[in-house]
Amino acid sequence: MRGTALATALGVAAVLGFQGMAGGSGPDSPDAKGSGEAKAYSAGAEQTGPVKGEIRKLALQSKGAGEAGLPQQGTELFGLLGVSWTDPEAEVKGTIEARSRSAETGKWSKWIALEPAESGLDGKRPGALGATEPVWVGPSNGAEVRVKGGDLPAGLELNLVDPGNGAAKKKKGDLPAQPVAFAAPAVEPGPVSTAPQPKVVSRVEWEADESLSSEGPLYLAGAKIKAAFVHHTVSQEYDCSQSAAIVRAMHVYHVTGPEKWRDIGYNFLVDKCGTIFEGRKGGIDQPVQGAHTYGWNSESTGIAVIGDYQTAGASAAALESVSQIAAYKLGQYDGDMNGTTTLRAGATQTNNFGASFVEGQSYTFKTLSGHKDGFNTVCPGGGLYDQLGTIRTAGPAAQLKITTVNGAAAVPGAGYKSTGPLTLDWTTSTDNGRLAKFDLLVDGVSAASTPGTARTASAVLATGTHKIQVQATAVNGKVSTSLPVTVVADVPVAKDAKFVPVTPKRLMDTRSGEGVAKGKVGPQGVVTLPVAGTNGIPGSGVTAVVLNVTATNPTAASYVSVYPSGTVRSSASNLNVTPGLTIPNLVVVPVVDGKVSFFNNDGTVDLIADVTGYFTSTDPGSTHLNIGPKRLMDTRSGEGVAKGKVGPQGVVTLPVAGTNGIPDSGVTAVVLNVTATNPTAASYVSVYPSGTTRSSASNLNFTPGKTIPNLVVVPVVDGKVSFYNNDGTVDLIADITGYFTSAGTGATHVNIGPKRLMDTRAGLGVPQAKVGAQGVVTLSVAGANGIPATGVTAVVLNVTATNPTAASYVSVYPSGTTRSSASNLNFTPGQTIPNLVVVPVVDGKVSFFNNDGSVDLIADITGYFAK
Repeated sequence: MRGTALATALGVAAVLGFQGMAGGSGPDSPDAKGSGEAKAYSAGAEQTGPVKGEIRKLALQSKGAGEAGLPQQGTELFGLLGVSWTDPEAEVKGTIEARSRSAETGKWSKWIALEPAESGLDGKRPGALGATEPVWVGPSNGAEVRVKGGDLPAGLELNLVDPGNGAAKKKKGDLPAQPVAFAAPAVEPGPVSTAPQPKVVSRVEWEADESLSSEGPLYLAGAKIKAAFVHHTVSQEYDCSQSAAIVRAMHVYHVTGPEKWRDIGYNFLVDKCGTIFEGRKGGIDQPVQGAHTYGWNSESTGIAVIGDYQTAGASAAALESVSQIAAYKLGQYDGDMNGTTTLRAGATQTNNFGASFVEGQSYTFKTLSGHKDGFNTVCPGGGLYDQLGTIRTAGPAAQLKITTVNGAAAVPGAGYKSTGPLTLDWTTSTDNGRLAKFDLLVDGVSAASTPGTARTASAVLATGTHKIQVQATAVNGKVSTSLPVTVVADVPVAKDAKFVPVTPKRLMDTRSGEGVAKGKVGPQGVVTLPVAGTNGIPGSGVTAVVLNVTATNPTAASYVSVYPSGTVRSSASNLNVTPGLTIPNLVVVPVVDGKVSFFNNDGTVDLIADVTGYFTSTDPGSTHLNIGPKRLMDTRSGEGVAKGKVGPQGVVTLPVAGTNGIPDSGVTAVVLNVTATNPTAASYVSVYPSGTTRSSASNLNFTPGKTIPNLVVVPVVDGKVSFYNNDGTVDLIADITGYFTSAGTGATHVNIGPKRLMDTRAGLGVPQAKVGAQGVVTLSVAGANGIPATGVTAVVLNVTATNPTAASYVSVYPSGTTRSSASNLNFTPGQTIPNLVVVPVVDGKVSFFNNDGSVDLIADITGYFAK
């Protein structure tokens, strides 16, 4: 079967370590001995495969007057016992008691009452006898039995089961115990559950001897599990390292003992340390019919907690595991563990509470019930039965399902179309008070979060085919996920957008509460900034904004991603920060719903955003023309401005219009890569339009000895651009890559992404390998990833350098041209540095040069310019 085959692939080693760990004492295993000593039937490192158990029988002696017994005597080692008799329909109307002698201490146990088992629980079986339920007594080498009560049935015998101790003793001539079930035809995977599948120790891992029976599993005729019945196994004190042996012993007793079942009766077994064991074979994910609850097996699954819980309750670990496996199995069939269900009786009988059932009629049960709810038994014991209410409310949200997709009725697995907007509605049977939040998942990533009281959410999809789900997080932290629907999005591309420069202006500052709520952005935190319709930016027609984003006061190594609000955040990052540093970077971020979101991965950080312009598809604006990369200014050599460092509170002004091939009129903004080098103090540099009042916006932040670059799109008012340094002295370099003109002769902007185009760590876009000293990698951009094959004049890339081995710089330049002296990123060993690049496209490709050492490079696209 599928589940067993998977376990074979995983191997046996995993369970050995797992059970060894489970054997320790702790608050969730109050009865665990925790001595650390090796015990009989404990999991051991010598285990290598299926373990052959053995069952031995000792006849009871009649004493007359309705009594029989087995006198106290020594036996070979065993761990589990039960009593049987010849006629399966005969009843013992008195008491059956047994006790055992511990092989470890030599002491005799108290008398244990054995409960008769219902015959025919696994159907009419050839050779089946009447029997009691088996009881685990631990490693024992002596036994005594007494039976009292009226006319006793013939053939009373004590059954002693030795489950084997891992290293199976094989007799000469024995064939290898291979899992016969592997020869059975494979079955299709079972239904997907809304609850996650917990870790389950497979039959291979607990070393089931599959040679005991050649019969395959039975599956529920309706192929639907409607209820879960909880049981106990009336086992005595045990160490959790012996749990696998207990399961093996029950397997031997059920199959080769008096009942002659096709397999162990329970679908799952849970020990007091919380370990879940696969019971009846057929696949963990399948609707396997067990033999556990007489009259109700055909529509249910059975979960047994190993132990006697007639007086005391089960451990917290056991309760949690029962909750997990029950939620998983019921979640496969749209069941609610805290709800009710209707079951059809398979036999006429009464339960432990005196309620009568008639074969063929239907009755209402709690979806998670105890054995005694369906049959006249004390199982699962009064202590555990009283805990079922706790289990029922301990699971994740149940019956979670999408009801509508953009207003259309939802069918799991069905397909829907969208032009980008997506609105989902959903339902769950779980009370609001138990729910913390919902997440709308797009391809497994949260695109929107709502409170636990909400039942609708919206997002915006990128072009492509997407798997859509709703995920519920309960107050207890448990998660369930709806079955998916597929939505194919064909999003109209915002083409022919033109640039409108604005005087640099601060839009957001989390330190003061400007634009967003005051307060640092925490780990996995998101703040969303309205941009359309604010600060002179139009309320409609805005396709993207140009922001200089600064991260300051970070408390941990982290990264910040800036992305369109209402969409799924991609893996692209815009700033990488380390504690104590202030890092800026230019961002061209698409605008979908009028807002922009900022995500922080770890620690806490303050974020600042200054706008320098926006792209619009409706208002007149400027088009983009490539030029360069070309150096316009270098204070070290006196190029463009006077030679000499810029001092504290100092300003240098660079003429741009009418120089270096730039027109003397019509220029509305220039695109400059500005580098600060040789600073003598912690400071910042602001680049702003000459002839205007400098705002509080900063473009570069640095500390002594560092070289920091950043891309700047700066408006041009009087044909010049000014550079202000706040403190100390610093050399400034400016390289131009293009400019915007009102003449309408240039290229317009098209949003795309954010989307990762290149990652040398993974071999995305280029070969998988670091870029070495003096090395160049070339990335094809035109004709790939939704970028046209022709007409593209420049691409907008966020380039990140990571894992550098030496102080170096990276230059990004048009493939097919001679690389200039301009650099785009400067870094030292161990740093991760991003920078935005607007790089011309000449032959459809872009090249990346690394000067020294080796470094990994990543490139994420946000848009391109095209004619």
